[in-house]
Amino acid sequence: MLEAHLYLYRVLYIYMTTGEMSIIEHAETAKLFLQQSDAEFAIGDKLQASEKLYGAANHVLTAIAQQRGWKYNSHRDMKNVTQRLEQEYGDPIMIGGFAVAEKFHRNFIHGGMEDYEIAVDRPYVHRYIARLLEVVEDCS
Repeated sequence: MLEAHLYLYRVLYIYMTTGEMSIIEHAETAKLFLQQSDAEFAIGDKLQASEKLYGAANHVLTAIAQQRGWKYNSHRDMKNVTQRLEQEYGDPIMIGGFAVAEKFHRNFIHGGMEDYEIAVDRPYVHRYIARLLEVVEDCS
């Protein structure tokens, strides 16, 4: 876990000095947040875990948008990225995965996701993030 903290401090330093994370840093942060989300769910912190899961999806979408020169500074931009990816790949997980990830963002803010929803939706977001990471790697 210390390595994860050191990584985040390094990314924060880069962001503060340059104002921008790189494609690789966004992809690596997505992987880190995914691991941290799993750890948070394991200890029962559903709110923090939910935000990390949503954050992982958002970071990998940002990496893809950066690769393609698309806008990525707002929630609307992220939705546009998912729509463009769905058109490009013809893969419904591109839009559906983001919609499910958004449920975890709402859960972080408002709570209320039931255990059965988490049990069904969490693996779907994992598959979504894995698919997005494949897209990042294919375009590198």
